[in-house]
Amino acid sequence: MSGEKLPSQRQLRVGELVRHALSSFLSRDEIMDDDLIGAFITVPEVRMSPDLKLAKVYIMPLGGKNAETVVAALNRNKKFIRGQVSPSIDLKYAPEFRFFVDDTFDEAGRIDELLRSDRVARDLDHDDDDQDQ
Repeated sequence: MSGEKLPSQRQLRVGELVRHALSSFLSRDEIMDDDLIGAFITVPEVRMSPDLKLAKVYIMPLGGKNAETVVAALNRNKKFIRGQVSPSIDLKYAPEFRFFVDDTFDEAGRIDELLRSDRVARDLDHDDDDQDQ
């Protein structure tokens, strides 16, 4: 995070409020879009801009299937979503939503795969041998 400022407590708190409101709304299947039919969408994170007017919403469809298609559909319907979700979050300004695929699951999988690799296992075994002496 070189040079990137950490979010304030207020940004984190509002982001969590928006995340809960969006999760609740998306679970109700109210968006009429063929690309969203039957899509179970999780919202792992919402990052708010410092002025709270922009919400970067990270989503992942169940099983990770069609993630890019689902994100495109949500971005097509973001004004409708904003209108439906805004009354439940009680902010001075309704934030604009921008949807993105949450790739932290992929990153965790890559790290897990690395940790299970033969090379890392060999290094760990080697470290254990050094400590036994």
